[in-house]
Amino acid sequence: MADMNVEVMYFEKGGPHNTEKALEIAKKYADQFDIKDIVMASTTGTTAEKSLQFFNPNECNLVVITHSYYFMGVNKRQEFPEEKIADLKNKGLKFFIGTHAFAGPERSMRMSLKQWGPIELLAKYLRTNFSQGMKVCMEIAVMAVDAGLIDNIEKDIICIGGTGRGADTVCIIKPAPTSLFDALRVKMILCKPL
Repeated sequence: MADMNVEVMYFEKGGPHNTEKALEIAKKYADQFDIKDIVMASTTGTTAEKSLQFFNPNECNLVVITHSYYFMGVNKRQEFPEEKIADLKNKGLKFFIGTHAFAGPERSMRMSLKQWGPIELLAKYLRTNFSQGMKVCMEIAVMAVDAGLIDNIEKDIICIGGTGRGADTVCIIKPAPTSLFDALRVKMILCKPL
């Protein structure tokens, strides 16, 4: 690949108020680099719904990664309203709802026993030294691959993540499965909070 000059947006603060701008940036570079796989985190449906203002599911592979069932505890089955999931699936979005690549049983051990494992340490490192959205983008990339939602892992994908709710981070990633995580490459950071 030849040298290139890419504009990067740095948001003063992370959070949902950046969602539309992040999606606009994702669309701009998806078009510029002819990237068809768009993987986004969406925990309540807002980002997934807004993505339809920018991307056509008949032209792009729109993949939504949401929290697993009972992620927030045994009293909350799913944060993402299930009728909204069904509606968005009917509109052409694909969903992965399952164990998070950077959590799983280690998250339980950290919370209940106060014991940190290497995967949770990796997640903490990425959140602290880059941003929550950077951690999310890398995590959802491997989750989408593991779920078989990316047909060709030799092609770059765009990942959209955020801080808490909404979107504030967009990356172009060379994806990989979790079993080959060291092969994943964040090729471009297109926007993120400072």
